[in-house]
Amino acid sequence: MQSCSSFEEARKLHAVVLVGGHRYGTVLVAQLVRMYAKLGEVGQALRVFDGMPRRNSFAWNAVIKGLVDAGRFSDALEMFWEMVNDGSVAADGFTYPPVIKACAMLGAVEEGMKVQEIVEADISRGNARHNVFVQCALVDMFAKCGCFEEARNVFESMQVRDLASWTAMIGGAVHADDWLDVVNLFNHMRSEGFGVDSVIAATVISACGRAGELQVGTALHGCAVKSGVSGDLCVSNALIDMYCKCGYIEMADCLFWSTNSKDVVSWSSLIAGYSQNGMNNVSVSLFCEMISSGINPNSSTLASILPCLSELKLIRNGKEIHCFSLRHGLERSVFVVSALIDLYSRQGLIMVARTVFWLMPDKDLAIWNSMVAGYALNGYSDSAFCTFRSLQKVGFRPDHVTVVSVLPLCNRQYMLIQGKELHAYVVKHCISSVCSVSNALIDMYCNCGFLEVAKEVFQLMTERNTVTFNILISSFGKHSHEDQALLFFDLMKRDRITPDKVTFVALLSCCSHAGLIDKGLHLYHSMLQDYNISPEKEHYSCIVDLYSRYGKLDEAWCFISNMAEEPEIDILGGLLGACRVHNRMDIAELVGKRIFEQNPNDPGYHILLSNIYADAGMWSDVTRIRNMIQERNLTKETGNSFT
Repeated sequence: MQSCSSFEEARKLHAVVLVGGHRYGTVLVAQLVRMYAKLGEVGQALRVFDGMPRRNSFAWNAVIKGLVDAGRFSDALEMFWEMVNDGSVAADGFTYPPVIKACAMLGAVEEGMKVQEIVEADISRGNARHNVFVQCALVDMFAKCGCFEEARNVFESMQVRDLASWTAMIGGAVHADDWLDVVNLFNHMRSEGFGVDSVIAATVISACGRAGELQVGTALHGCAVKSGVSGDLCVSNALIDMYCKCGYIEMADCLFWSTNSKDVVSWSSLIAGYSQNGMNNVSVSLFCEMISSGINPNSSTLASILPCLSELKLIRNGKEIHCFSLRHGLERSVFVVSALIDLYSRQGLIMVARTVFWLMPDKDLAIWNSMVAGYALNGYSDSAFCTFRSLQKVGFRPDHVTVVSVLPLCNRQYMLIQGKELHAYVVKHCISSVCSVSNALIDMYCNCGFLEVAKEVFQLMTERNTVTFNILISSFGKHSHEDQALLFFDLMKRDRITPDKVTFVALLSCCSHAGLIDKGLHLYHSMLQDYNISPEKEHYSCIVDLYSRYGKLDEAWCFISNMAEEPEIDILGGLLGACRVHNRMDIAELVGKRIFEQNPNDPGYHILLSNIYADAGMWSDVTRIRNMIQERNLTKETGNSFT
């Protein structure tokens, strides 16, 4: 019976048992139960089990394990409690692991704790000894149910730990997003002499991707190669995902194409990677290649490609993906539905997004969040707040994503009351520690003019990032508090937070409005030399404005002339306007010539130069420019007014 490999063979053996008069033989009938359960014929196993007058532990264990293997976790727990209540047979080390697994799969942590109490009671009475398989199952259950401290307590009480227990514990640390614990546990495991198998390698490498730890991930790549598991598909997929999340897309691409047996996870990981790194065109090309190779995308693939189509404004292709999801039964996937709502919302098709939302029967918080964000993005404040309240009525608690979606709607003075209500909600439910939430609160108070309140929120933050300081520097600079704006930059450097191009736009703009020419130039050179940030249009504009506001037009023109790239028309236009203010006809003529070379059909700058000549009394030049406008048939667009 133990070597039976087919249902037909099992039925023949069953018949032999019956014909031989062993219908009531507990041992043989229990073997029949195990045989059917092992073949996945749980219904037949249950029928044989129900017909047993006396049941031994072997039969109970076989039917419980069969139910768990078949995914019937609730039935398995029901059978276990029937066994406990029956009392004729005691549960043993073979009973508990599948029962605990059923608790883990159902998230029934309280029921799992009751099972743990029974196990501990058996040990204390001397009826059982510590069993590594039972303890490992408990660690896995607690970890999967989010009870990481309980998992740790069981793990540390284990006298003997096998690789499975280490894998369960490390997996729990990954689930708890405790990166340092993942590394410490992995190093501890290695120090105790355990090797690395494909499961633990894939688990820890995936954690590196989440944490953005490229250096550690690369080291683990080497460890996987040395251990001989780098060729396993799950490890290859984890490596592709890790390199993508860490921004090393070239390495991810190289690994992908060197993998012989690519599956849908491999394709989905690379498609998502290119999308996350802003290479949407490549993602779309890769998706088309995946379809051509005969691999059907799953819900993760569709959820990865839809944002790319949204960014590229390929709404027609997005609708085709929507149709594909309907044809292949993926329209109930929460990932796909959230991505579809986001796609339609970003293209302004909010009514279509709302239809997708309402057609989803089992909405989770992510789908509600997508709909709230969709309304907010399209300026439907009332609908956004109505949906925000509705998700609370159906039993969901808004999380940091919900709050961050709604707070930007409160950036106007007349919406400040709602913003303060959200702030109270954030404090009450302890989500103010999330950096993005505090950033959104600071932005709201700054936009409403309450800079001191924004500063108070900032001082209470336990975690700050580049966005935090960018908001404060920009806002305090706009409100002519340049000293405090520059102080925030000093705090940023003290906290070792790296500024980006937005930081320097805010700083340069602040210096320009405050007349801090030397400080602005110092910051510009620091951006180039200390932070290796290439200047963009906004930085150039700030420097030209910095010179122009205070009459240093020669320096401004010299700066433009020495730019590594062709100055944009707006930069030249700003300097031309400054020439009129400071009556610098020499530079005005040079700038005007450059503008007419770049954009000869813009009447606005022609008229501005004509007015500069008029202010200087150079009427012949005024006539020349006016004739030029008439010859080229340039007309300035007439403005409109509601009054």
